Amino acid sequence: MEIASGPISLCSKEHQKIYQDWFNCADLDGDGRVTGNDAIKFFAMSNLSRPELKQVWAIADSKRQGFLGLKEFIAAMQMVSLAQAGHEISEGLLKSVDLQNLEPPVMEGLDTLIANNKKSPRKVEPETVVPTQPHSSPSSQWFSSKSVKKIPLSSVTSIVDGLKRLYLEKLKPLEVTYRFNDFASPLLTNSDFDAKPMVMLLGQYSTGKTTFIKHLLRSSYPGAHIGPEPTTDRFVVVMSGTDERSIPGNTVAVQADMPFSGLTTFGTAFLSKFQCSQMPHPLLEHITFVDTPGVLSGEKQRTQRSYDFTGVTSWFAAKCDLILLLFDPHKLDISDEFKRVIGSLRGHDDKIRVVLNKADQVDTQQLMRVYGALMWSLGKVLNTPEVMRVYIGSFNDKPVNEAAIGPIGKELFEKEQDDLLSDLKDIPKKACDRRINEFVKRARAAKIHAYIISHLKKEMPAVMGKSKVQQRLIDNLEDEFAKVRRDHHLPPGDFPNVEHFREVLGGYNIDKFEKLKPKLIQAVDDMLGYDIPDLLKNFRNPYE
Repeated sequence: MEIASGPISLCSKEHQKIYQDWFNCADLDGDGRVTGNDAIKFFAMSNLSRPELKQVWAIADSKRQGFLGLKEFIAAMQMVSLAQAGHEISEGLLKSVDLQNLEPPVMEGLDTLIANNKKSPRKVEPETVVPTQPHSSPSSQWFSSKSVKKIPLSSVTSIVDGLKRLYLEKLKPLEVTYRFNDFASPLLTNSDFDAKPMVMLLGQYSTGKTTFIKHLLRSSYPGAHIGPEPTTDRFVVVMSGTDERSIPGNTVAVQADMPFSGLTTFGTAFLSKFQCSQMPHPLLEHITFVDTPGVLSGEKQRTQRSYDFTGVTSWFAAKCDLILLLFDPHKLDISDEFKRVIGSLRGHDDKIRVVLNKADQVDTQQLMRVYGALMWSLGKVLNTPEVMRVYIGSFNDKPVNEAAIGPIGKELFEKEQDDLLSDLKDIPKKACDRRINEFVKRARAAKIHAYIISHLKKEMPAVMGKSKVQQRLIDNLEDEFAKVRRDHHLPPGDFPNVEHFREVLGGYNIDKFEKLKPKLIQAVDDMLGYDIPDLLKNFRNPYE
């Protein structure tokens, strides 16, 4: 059940030192990253063909970050070595050989280049020295300055860095001007861009959410409780750390290096039911898991919870790369609260996967009926014509109950389990694409928000009767949305939830909002139409 992500780069200490010297030589900017332009000059010394080098880069940069860190660089060099020995380059190549004893590749003219490099070392000012960790890039300083200065394109050495620059220069001014952070999503921070991909598990109590995470990790995590009753009473983020420990929610929310500062908007009542569990684990170096409290019957839960449960799930849904809805054969009903929770995932349908867990508790005939009943229940909640992908299996450490499901059922379970694991394996590889996707969605949402706010401001009278007009605008918000949609030819699906918008708008004086500023809108349009495509073009495979 191990999920390996990214290229494998094991080698002896002696070879690691050699590769470190090569990496320093290839890294022309001295920022701990080998970009495409750096690679073209350096990799050419291997005398491999362009198609071969194209494949080497594609496998080494499997996360599509647009650069290679030391680990990925070593993997690329190992593939070059194997290609020189006559091996065909493929994704599983490094898993099939003894990397400890694999000699470094032959690089023509490299010794001379290293010797020259040592004679004239790169001059770097003390304050601009950057560690070799890619996520400790100079861009981390961009968010700390009070006045945002225009950042030159030359300082951008990855797609994520480029998104940070575009956010600060073009999108954030629009968000701040029209208070987008108060209505939709908090302003982004450096840690939001650098965070690892997240997987959230949702479902009723005792459907196996915590057990599912333990099954993938092959071990328990700090603060994990499992039982037939509702044992997980809090949101638990399971992430990588140097040692095993649990961090309380209030502490997590104020840590600048964690992407959870936005959760402070849900108040202390929620933060007391939120914690971060850290532990060293190879899988957690690539993926962070979010375990959630079991959803019970609607009215009972609403009276017991002191925070906005659906609001929190919606916040996490926007940050997550994959959302798993867990059911078991004995809990197929979708309660009122579960319906609201699934409704809060609106706009993130592409991330949702359904898992029918503990499916070996019924025989094959019953399983067929259970599957049909689950699809019927989901069809009433998810208002889409497409059929949702449902994985069937028993995701725990016990052997499959063959007595109930038979040999055919066991084979089905294994195939379904492999499919789900493939989905999880792809998450780190698709993380960069997902980040771009979410960034573009946010930019479009912020632009529509600006149109709505400026329209409402325009409708306000200059002197008399402001309070009456404001109340009329709030009461007839659907009609105002329709006007904005017609005036600017905007798709209806991109507009925010009317009820939520009305609720937040009630706390503001519309007259104090800003009028439409075409320059801010144009900057976001230019970003979507030119800057982001150019950014992707600059950091694509250098051999394409």
